Amino acid sequence: MVDHLANTEINSQRIAAVENCFGASGQPLAVPGRVLLGEGILTKECRKKPKPRIFFLFNDILVYGSIVINKRKYNSQHIIPLEDVTLETLPDTLQMKNRWMIKTSKKSFVVSAASLTERKEWISHLEECIRHLLTKTGRQPSTEHAAPWIPDKATDICMRCTQTKFSTLTRRHHCRKCGFVVCADCSRQRFLMPRLSPKPLRVCNLCYRQLLAEKKKEAEADCRQQEPICSAIPGYEPSSGDDSDKSDDDRADHWPADTEFYTSEVSWSSFHS
Repeated sequence: MVDHLANTEINSQRIAAVENCFGASGQPLAVPGRVLLGEGILTKECRKKPKPRIFFLFNDILVYGSIVINKRKYNSQHIIPLEDVTLETLPDTLQMKNRWMIKTSKKSFVVSAASLTERKEWISHLEECIRHLLTKTGRQPSTEHAAPWIPDKATDICMRCTQTKFSTLTRRHHCRKCGFVVCADCSRQRFLMPRLSPKPLRVCNLCYRQLLAEKKKEAEADCRQQEPICSAIPGYEPSSGDDSDKSDDDRADHWPADTEFYTSEVSWSSFHS
């Protein structure tokens, strides 16, 4: 189907129509060999509440955006390379059915289809395009994915300290590493994660300690590799001090680091027990 449609007039017209709908706010989408395979409206679980989004599936990218006027005007265009995508089906909730997660190295989020059949079709076409791309490029499937942000309404209290209650004056924040909803006191740290952003990002206290520990291990591994060079430097002594700064406020007894929110089939209230 892709080979049949590539470089045809009808395919060019379809892609041009999508570009026109996004207007000047969108990026050019027409490149040699790119084929528009399908489109549809999916419900995306956003931070505040679920919202309808228009999705366009190409043979190499997935494009989505906000709907201003359906089939006429869209904005907030996002482009995701398919070779960076991994899919995961999710259990239904009371509010959302036919859900699955679109996971990438920079952003992961949950969407839902209007029916089970529609979900199967979307996942089938996406997986086929991903397999074709990976075979063509020789790349392995991506194993590192950004954590999806847990919706604000999923909890009324901080998911780390479990003490702070959110209100109009007490804002919710999201850890960019685990996606948990946390209070300001539990997320004062910033950490540079080049895969997500060139700037240091907000992380919760638990993730900050874990990231520091990982960074320390990497530094020690690099030092071991450079040991002949290090030993030749007079007075050089590798540090063995523990820089961790644990306190009672930073404890995460109720929220283990490996807690999976989206893949669990228990209600949110069960996590508080």
